[in-house]
Amino acid sequence: MAHQARKRFGQNFLQDQNIINNIIGSAMIRSGENWVEIGAGQGALTQPLLQKVSHLDVVELDRDLVTLLQHKFVDYKNLTIHSSDALRFDFSSLAPNGEKLHVIGNLPYNISTPLMFHLLETTDCIADMLFMLQKEVVNRICAEPNGKSYGRLGVMMQYYCSTEWLFDVPPESFNPVPQVMSAIVRLVPHEKPPVEVDDVKMLARVVSEAFSQRRKTLRNSLGKSLTEAEILELEIDANLRAENISLAEFAKLANALSRKPVEID
Repeated sequence: MAHQARKRFGQNFLQDQNIINNIIGSAMIRSGENWVEIGAGQGALTQPLLQKVSHLDVVELDRDLVTLLQHKFVDYKNLTIHSSDALRFDFSSLAPNGEKLHVIGNLPYNISTPLMFHLLETTDCIADMLFMLQKEVVNRICAEPNGKSYGRLGVMMQYYCSTEWLFDVPPESFNPVPQVMSAIVRLVPHEKPPVEVDDVKMLARVVSEAFSQRRKTLRNSLGKSLTEAEILELEIDANLRAENISLAEFAKLANALSRKPVEID
């Protein structure tokens, strides 16, 4: 009996062979690399990956799909299937000797953002990531300041990685057909962050505060953390909104807050 896609897992199975070929081509696979596939589904990408890589680790949550994959690829000795939730999986365990992982996957729309932030916690062992995501999410990841799509996700992703929007994937490439357009994005962790930040958690806090009410100016959105005078000292206009602030300027704001003396009542 064919596997039925499950809404609770956000399953939409890729079935367009041209798109599959384009994804595998974009992966630029080289010999000796360690590859990890997240959410293999029914194996649309798994099959061509196994024919190109020396070893493939697959992380799949749906136990029925794990069983399907085990039977489908029983003859492949270069495959290890991990029946696990990718949101809790320790990806660094797949690179015990300091090797770099190449991560690929058609990420479920409902967990794509938290999953990417989970992966960012182990960027020291990741060479690159190639993901299929909702097009709107890719737009946000790659967005630049002064646009409606620019927000917390883009700022933080661009702190950790260079981002590249590769190509779009139409809904009819999947079964069942989703109601949204998808896109392929390449994320390459920076060897050195593009800006100097004293505390990454502080950067995340400042970015989150600034975008929590994106129509407010920095004077108001960051008012509990930094005064208008302190913002102006950084040569940043406190009348601007978060969507107008570059990563470099967010780094300045975060560092100013990190270095601010703690007031004791």
